[in-house]
Amino acid sequence: MNSLSGPDLSDIHRGDWVDCRLPLALRPYARLARLDRPVGIWLTLFPCWAALVQASHGFPDLRQLAIFSLGALMMRSAGSTVNDIADRKFDGHVERTRFRPLASGQIGVPQALAFLIVQLALAASLLFFLTPYTRLVAICVLPLVFLYPFCKRFTHWPQVVLGAAFNWGMLMAWAEVAGQIPAGAVLMWLGAVAWQIGYDTVYAYVDAKDDTRLGLKSTALLFGRHGKACIGAFYALTAGAWSLGGYMLGMSLPYAIGMLVIAAHLAWQTRQIDLARPDVNFRLFLANILTGALLAGAAFAGTW
Repeated sequence: MNSLSGPDLSDIHRGDWVDCRLPLALRPYARLARLDRPVGIWLTLFPCWAALVQASHGFPDLRQLAIFSLGALMMRSAGSTVNDIADRKFDGHVERTRFRPLASGQIGVPQALAFLIVQLALAASLLFFLTPYTRLVAICVLPLVFLYPFCKRFTHWPQVVLGAAFNWGMLMAWAEVAGQIPAGAVLMWLGAVAWQIGYDTVYAYVDAKDDTRLGLKSTALLFGRHGKACIGAFYALTAGAWSLGGYMLGMSLPYAIGMLVIAAHLAWQTRQIDLARPDVNFRLFLANILTGALLAGAAFAGTW
């Protein structure tokens, strides 16, 4: 599907560690869980770690850190499986996703559903180590996890649902550590949602041509040629929400310095966006791993 002169935009690369190190029978499941593409794990983990640090006002309890890290890994993997099941009839026609296990026929829907049940059971087992209030907050995210894959069929804003679900661990962290979710924590979460709308729109431009042909919707298609300005606006909202949220949570001066660094990094990303260059946009999407790391670092420095 890619032109002979253009880059191969597939998100699965043959000959990687999955092909070299895992038994043949396990490879489709590793790819279904996105273990070979850990960027989503980092983008989930860093905001969650930042919230744990802010709620603890310092380095979090190691037990809580382990539980939330495993939870982020498992729920991101389960969400990826749900997404691939829902999109199996579309993925084979999209350059980036054409080699995914369900789209390419490596496994069938019954096997994927069985794998999803195992993933959700493992994630649910972690709830036994959390407070009843945190469990209630955790359960509330499930409708978003299952709704997201279908949003692109009826709304141009699937990134909003994805951002809300992807960063739900921030709210759970406060519920677990503090027993409440203060307004500043909600503002931090909303900032993360705006951030995800921004970077996932950059990502969506990679699939824009295929999505148009298939009749799917995204913020990239909604923003069109105004995408650069719109993404910049969401990044500005991100920096503003995180700055105000951190102030409301009592973060110190180093946090404010960290916010300036994040704002500069997001401004640089916006400047580099080229709507006609999917390969450039994919690299800018990956650059948000650094954004997340900066957020977690700023949160920790802000507790000094």
